[in-house]
Amino acid sequence: MAILEFQNVSKGFGEGTHRTEVLPEVNLAIEDGEFVAILGFSGTGKSTLMNLMAGLILPDAGKVLFKGQPIEGPGPERGLVFQSYSLMPWLTVRGNVGLAVDSVFPKLSKAERAKKVEHYVKMVGLGHAMERRPAELSGGMRQRVSVARALAMNPEILLLDEPLSALDALTRAKLADEIERIWAEDRKTCVLITNDVDEAILLADRIIPLNPDGTLGEEFRVSIPRPRDRGEMNHDETFKALRATITNYLMDVGIEGRIEGSRILPNVKPIHAGSTDPEIPAVVAEAAHSPLTDRYLEFSQLHKIYPTPKGPLTVVEDFNLKVNKGEFISLIGHSGCGKSTVLTMAAGLNEISQGVIKLDNRGVLGADPERAVVFQSPSLFPWLTAKENVAVGVDRVYPRATAKERQEVVEYYLERVGLGDSMDKPASDMSNGMRQRVGIARAFALSPKLLLLDEPFGMLDSLTRWELQEVLMEVWSRTKVTAICVTHDVDEAIMLADRVVMMTNGPRATIGKIMEVDLPRPRTRKALLEHPDYYSYREQVLGFLEEYEGGARPNEKKAEPEAAAPAAAGKQEAA
Repeated sequence: MAILEFQNVSKGFGEGTHRTEVLPEVNLAIEDGEFVAILGFSGTGKSTLMNLMAGLILPDAGKVLFKGQPIEGPGPERGLVFQSYSLMPWLTVRGNVGLAVDSVFPKLSKAERAKKVEHYVKMVGLGHAMERRPAELSGGMRQRVSVARALAMNPEILLLDEPLSALDALTRAKLADEIERIWAEDRKTCVLITNDVDEAILLADRIIPLNPDGTLGEEFRVSIPRPRDRGEMNHDETFKALRATITNYLMDVGIEGRIEGSRILPNVKPIHAGSTDPEIPAVVAEAAHSPLTDRYLEFSQLHKIYPTPKGPLTVVEDFNLKVNKGEFISLIGHSGCGKSTVLTMAAGLNEISQGVIKLDNRGVLGADPERAVVFQSPSLFPWLTAKENVAVGVDRVYPRATAKERQEVVEYYLERVGLGDSMDKPASDMSNGMRQRVGIARAFALSPKLLLLDEPFGMLDSLTRWELQEVLMEVWSRTKVTAICVTHDVDEAIMLADRVVMMTNGPRATIGKIMEVDLPRPRTRKALLEHPDYYSYREQVLGFLEEYEGGARPNEKKAEPEAAAPAAAGKQEAA
């Protein structure tokens, strides 16, 4: 008999014309000891499904059963770990876990209680932090406390509602490995809500997609033997095939072709193009047809040094890179390696301590619309519409254009990012993904010489990231603007870039390796997953990151980045 079962369960919210049906007639059975991952886009009802399992909400129709009995509310037999940590800030790690123990085992002696608390805190690797309060812990450590607290209730089933999505990639990977280890100890039934395909394959016995309409999709069994090593899986043909199949399924059901193309970009020139140079194209779209320029962007002997009470701290040291016009560079490395520092110096938002950055043969001094930036948070004016947010920059950059031409520029790029029907929607009413689309449209609409992207999809779920990566690639392929994207996502780095620049750990971070990505364009995720060289590129980047994991500095001798630059650049250099 299934330990947890949904029988024709339906759930919606609101009344009358404002009612939204979230889950229609869901049927699901989870066996004792099974690890099930529910995978889907944001807004498909994943958390509603989890809240029904936890008893935090009740179905409108049908039954949710635990061991054959209807669930009528929360219970200690179902331990829940939320996306947010929900810890008591005034209590220590010991105190937060102790609350769970007290609620389920109120008659334990003081010694027995202490022993049980210590057992579960050590199980998640926090024995050294027993007396710390949440404010003294990293995000990953706080989530470990949440897992320990849920485990301390000794539940029969563990419910994990996107517990890793708020963490950086390295912390997320480590905690996923920890969850698998804990699950393997006693084979406790687990249900994981996630939007990360790799995470689902690493942890689950069975993966069930949740379709955009709230129905359950095609099930996928994971036959890869345990324990599963994320590095070794990169060589596993079963993993590659399953990853491609699930990815394609999710993209087919969740990503519809929303990029339109009815508007035409007007023949206007941005102010930073200059009125005296006849060689500069009149519109950005023509850049794709102009020859690449060697050393269009050049970082030379770049350093960033901050003063501290203990003396100067060199964050970035001797960063040297030459970028051709129209080239797309991905900048990747562990947290704290100075990726964003390099990017903000290129944007003119962060003072250069030593060295120089030259763009189109001019030194970078201060912020300028010729260098457009897309941040992790798009920083829109919430009271303005999508069209008005983009127009703020366009009005400044195209002073010689007519009002009609400026409006056509705005609408062209909003249409290209799939917001043709939402141009007049206020930013405050948009989802995170929609707001980031506006940020991308705003950046391209400036017709910049250099596009700088600082983890532009870092706040989004992985499935929305896929969609926006393809939107970005589609728009970029039309403009061929020189671009640098800071990311922590290996697949994103490879998909976007002509070259992946890998940075060593800080302080004194520099370029450790440069990998040229010789994959055909235009690129789509489906095509890349089927390309015979894709996993070889992935292995190179994963291997570098693994080498520098945990702050390691395996090779203090700086690499020669120019040796890995494209052959064409090398020939021009020699000339």
